[in-house]
Amino acid sequence: MTSLNAGVIVVRLVISLFVQRIIAQLLGPGGVAAIGQLRNVMSMLMSITTLGVFNGVVKYVAEHKNNKSELSKVYSTVFSFAFLGSSIAAIGLYFWADHWSEKMFSSSEFGFVFKLLALIVPAVAMQRVFNGIVNGLSAYKKFVKIELFAYLLATAITIYCLYTYKLDGILIAIAITPVIQLLTLVYLFHKILREHIKLSQLKFSFPYWKELLAFTLMSFVSTILLNYIEIDIRLMIENNITEADAGYWTAMTNISKNYMVFANAIFTLYIIPKFATITTRKEFTKEVLHIYKTLLPLFGAGMLLVFIFRDYVIKLVYPEFYGMEPLFKWQLIGDFIRFAALILAYQFLAKRRVIPFVVTELLSLGLFYAFSKWFIDDYGAEGVVFAHMLRYGVYFVAVLIIAFTYFKPPKGEPQEVQTEV
Repeated sequence: MTSLNAGVIVVRLVISLFVQRIIAQLLGPGGVAAIGQLRNVMSMLMSITTLGVFNGVVKYVAEHKNNKSELSKVYSTVFSFAFLGSSIAAIGLYFWADHWSEKMFSSSEFGFVFKLLALIVPAVAMQRVFNGIVNGLSAYKKFVKIELFAYLLATAITIYCLYTYKLDGILIAIAITPVIQLLTLVYLFHKILREHIKLSQLKFSFPYWKELLAFTLMSFVSTILLNYIEIDIRLMIENNITEADAGYWTAMTNISKNYMVFANAIFTLYIIPKFATITTRKEFTKEVLHIYKTLLPLFGAGMLLVFIFRDYVIKLVYPEFYGMEPLFKWQLIGDFIRFAALILAYQFLAKRRVIPFVVTELLSLGLFYAFSKWFIDDYGAEGVVFAHMLRYGVYFVAVLIIAFTYFKPPKGEPQEVQTEV
């Protein structure tokens, strides 16, 4: 699975760096910052339109993939949630389009982008649901084909729109990307989807609402709040320093997100299904150590190479964005700690441990926002990446303690038992 993803990630990384270079040259730091705002909005929409049940879909499809009657209940709930979520999102985007444009871009001229998003939110929801189903079924080989083909097609459209319509064009291209992903997914997976999803058996009902509502809460904290805070910090940098500095920080986070794509794929495709089946501390410890021994050295070596050749990375990807050079050190250290911590934290998703997940995410986000406000006046954009590193240091310690206490046996019982929250 790692080998399959590695090939796709390398191709995506090369193409992404090429596209980011073009964007940087044509639009400058201000354009990069504006695109960062819309990408954060898209991330929030992926959660809102399905009420945040993506990881729940992965979990319950993996657990019941041989039980069609239970799958039918899961799908009925998921599609009902998607209908409600996409309806709410569409109404909010369409009728308050100018408001969102003013808030995100300090101008109402991009209201048309939010009206466009309002029209395509059903596609955003369906793409997310079908992705969750495919992940739950662990269809690795076909999944990477979907990822690669959809990405190549979306990239071609993005480049065309960028050269033809500049900033307006690329914003439109980003908005319609989920439609491209959905069409590609349905085309390549129509047989598997038709086999597992029986439309005649689906009802507008919520038999799994309690189980999936837990993932809604977790997604609200980890996705919606995270992206909202990133939007707010980007605006904070623009207002307190310069728009160019906001672009430098966005460029740094773009590089970070490029290599974290590999980690996120592993988390969703392997770690959630694997952790969901583990019932003892011994098994959990063994699996965590195995993942650490396999992936941490590779990830750490990659971080070190990026840091050593950071000047070349800037010249290659973001020409003349020299203001981002001081951001590399703290961002890379923070990302390494984050990677190690997230491996442990995904146990919360796999075991549906709502309270630990919410508490640790709120701790992480709260520290990030507070540290950023604290350091930004004295250290500028570098203060934000320093806040990023500090926040994940505290987060790692918290999840390390909480993840292993899950398997602590009740008093008086010698054996390890599962005590799901």
